[in-house]
Amino acid sequence: MNDKPFDIVVFGATSFVGQILCRYLLERYGVGREVKWAIAGRNEAKLVTLKTDLGEGAADLDIVVADASDESALKSMCQQTRVVISTVGPYALYGEPLVKVAVSEGIDYCDLTGEVQWINRMIQRYEEQAKVTGARIVHCCGFDSIPSDMGVFFLQQQANRQFGAACPTVKMRVKAAKGEFSGGTIASMMNVAKEAGSDPKLRKELANPYSLCPRGFRSSRRQHNVKGAEFDEDFGAWTAPFVMGAINTRVVHRSNALQGAAYGQEFGYDEAMLTGKGLKGRATALGIAGATGGFFVASAIKPSRWALEKFVLPKPGEGPGLKAQEQGFFDLRFVGISANGELIRAKVTGDRDPGYGSTGKMLGEAAMCLAFDIDKEARQAGGFWTPASLFGQKGIDRLVANAGLRFELLER
Repeated sequence: MNDKPFDIVVFGATSFVGQILCRYLLERYGVGREVKWAIAGRNEAKLVTLKTDLGEGAADLDIVVADASDESALKSMCQQTRVVISTVGPYALYGEPLVKVAVSEGIDYCDLTGEVQWINRMIQRYEEQAKVTGARIVHCCGFDSIPSDMGVFFLQQQANRQFGAACPTVKMRVKAAKGEFSGGTIASMMNVAKEAGSDPKLRKELANPYSLCPRGFRSSRRQHNVKGAEFDEDFGAWTAPFVMGAINTRVVHRSNALQGAAYGQEFGYDEAMLTGKGLKGRATALGIAGATGGFFVASAIKPSRWALEKFVLPKPGEGPGLKAQEQGFFDLRFVGISANGELIRAKVTGDRDPGYGSTGKMLGEAAMCLAFDIDKEARQAGGFWTPASLFGQKGIDRLVANAGLRFELLER
């Protein structure tokens, strides 16, 4: 029985993605009907403005004021809700106090971070306590890494039905996407590059594909990493590095480990972008590989990082308009290779731009899943989970029903 005022609190509601999320929750669930939710942040005036901008339907929406660095205010906020969503990034700079408080208060938490090094720190510092308090922490509930993580889960469910076993090798390829990186995502990526540039230990951690796996999980398989232009025989096309692969692959491997190596102890997984066939496909792949490498090199060096932030990249809080969000989409393709060399193919698509419109809806459904679908039973008790390992089929059902995602098995 819930004796708290709210089921969900959106912390960082006035951020760009936070506003998209709030509009989605209001449109899909209203206020005080299916779900009792509130908006929260440090600036009361901006929260009032957001409530006004949301329209008459938000008249009964409650406001909670709390600063990301004020643990006392965060504790008061967390004591009023069962689930808290955080959109306040870069998380490595601003995210730890809320995770700490959510864990101590035993409430559920989700966010859209893609910062591997920060996630690892949070797991090391707070997972054991979360297991005691019952808090369930689920990072990476946006474009990184729900489509990848849940896509692999979906494909492996189909493989089990078709082959009687999971596929020991899975690849994900971005076939098409339309949208922009958010200013917050860019800021997070640049912060990772900045930290890694001055910390050899962190660079080693970031290079480890199993860095997010629980202690004691062992696999001797050397994971493939698409670093340049490569021709992929299974897709019949050239490929280039996919910048989100650095986080998605780690999350997928953690999902495998948390599910008792359900995909296999020596499971292999990699991601890349499809760039086409022939000389044009190869040239495009070479161009993307060079640009990706150049971005991270420039981000690690102070003068070039300053120039990028000042003159080139979007600022946190900036993003595309509603029309651009609605015209965006993504199409991810998966191939699983069975132990006998048989192939199974699937795709995951989204009906909004990946970094904003679709991410807002995915994050909202992650919180709804935490609040209403997943009982705090022993198998799904406190700890640091991934979307696939905690939400499973219930998460897929929600995403398909409400968030504009589709999971489809393709003909061989």
